[in-house]
Amino acid sequence: MIFKILVAEDEEITLKHLVNTLKKEGYDVLGTKNGREALDAMSKEQFDVLITDIKMPEMNGIELLGRAKEIDPEIEVMIITGFGSIGSAVEAMKKGAYDYITKPFDLDELIIKVRNIHERKVLRKENKALKAYFAMNKRVSIIAKSKSMQHILETVENIKDSDCNVLITGETGVGKSLIAKIIHFTSRRQNMPFLSINCATLTEELLASELFGHERGAFTGAVRSKQGLVEVADKGTLFLDEISEMTTNLQAKLLKVIEEGEFYRVGGTRPIKVDVRFIAATNQDVRTAIQEGRFREDLYYRLNVMEIFIPPLRDRREDIEPLANYLLKKHLLEANKKIKGFTKEAMDVLMNYSFPGNVRELENIIERAIILERTDMIRHESLPQTLRVFHIETFEPEKIKPLNEITKEYAERIVEFFGGNKSKAAEVLGISRTSLWRILKGEEIP
Repeated sequence: MIFKILVAEDEEITLKHLVNTLKKEGYDVLGTKNGREALDAMSKEQFDVLITDIKMPEMNGIELLGRAKEIDPEIEVMIITGFGSIGSAVEAMKKGAYDYITKPFDLDELIIKVRNIHERKVLRKENKALKAYFAMNKRVSIIAKSKSMQHILETVENIKDSDCNVLITGETGVGKSLIAKIIHFTSRRQNMPFLSINCATLTEELLASELFGHERGAFTGAVRSKQGLVEVADKGTLFLDEISEMTTNLQAKLLKVIEEGEFYRVGGTRPIKVDVRFIAATNQDVRTAIQEGRFREDLYYRLNVMEIFIPPLRDRREDIEPLANYLLKKHLLEANKKIKGFTKEAMDVLMNYSFPGNVRELENIIERAIILERTDMIRHESLPQTLRVFHIETFEPEKIKPLNEITKEYAERIVEFFGGNKSKAAEVLGISRTSLWRILKGEEIP
């Protein structure tokens, strides 16, 4: 972490002495001759510490302190004062200065005070990162019985020592955010924050503020400066879900962060340096979005260093049964019920369903079934009607039923599906109400 110090001192010899001393300690130091030059420097770049003489022409140190805090509330200020002006230094500390040092000052004392500020700033930054880290749900479980999911986990293993950006694609509900978490928690950044945001849920203005933060007064309601997710995720990972919904204007700003490692807060004039790994996800065809002008091609190539496609659940049916059992155990912890598993009929229904909503839909189905089930096994009756109506029956030789019995059962399901409306059920089945009535009575239909 580069520690940047700004010095405002009107005495040229003292200024040169301060700058050289601090540079020898390894700090990045800029010297200015007065308050106006110091404020101009602060408008162009971010500093960690301002060391200012309390008595300067045009603008004194206390006024500069106030103006500096307006620009950057997080900057620490050290006041240089004459031995007879300690009262002014105390006044400055009441107004937000961190410390003061008296002229003629001891260089060792100055170095110690600056070092204390440095350590305090580092601890504060680490505390923010730790708060974000401990707020995360670090419990990550994944079911990968199918070859396609095993291949994805092999890819994640292969990139664990890399900081490359990753683009995850796949339908809604396949588990893109889960894979993003696994990538982070198996990487070198695993002890730093993993933050995420859904780009589809916010307007352009709100998304810009959430990502890049804002300065006080940047817009109506911005009563104080705010760090954005990009800034808080420094040294960690930022997951951008549904990135294809981001406007091209914001895409350009994101590209600058990826390419140059710096950005500006909304309403800000000073670049902020960061080291962030980006993982993005989308359920859309990005190449089509590029052709239609909705997605920047240069951003695509910056994010797509490694692309991971997660296939839909219907294309990896080997995962359905272990996923269902895992989700059952997961939700039973909250339901206070004792359910052992699924009946064969219920599992057959699940295995033959297409799951347009993928794993997310399967989880909703399991959660609903737990609520409705009154026995110690999930039966097919506890699954949604839509699954049961379109279930493709599988038969064992000893359990073959007469055709009229199967027809009766199927007709009953259709009638149930339409809430008992026999006219609608007959219309959908392509038969008359009379024929439906006879089927429901169990009569043979010639």
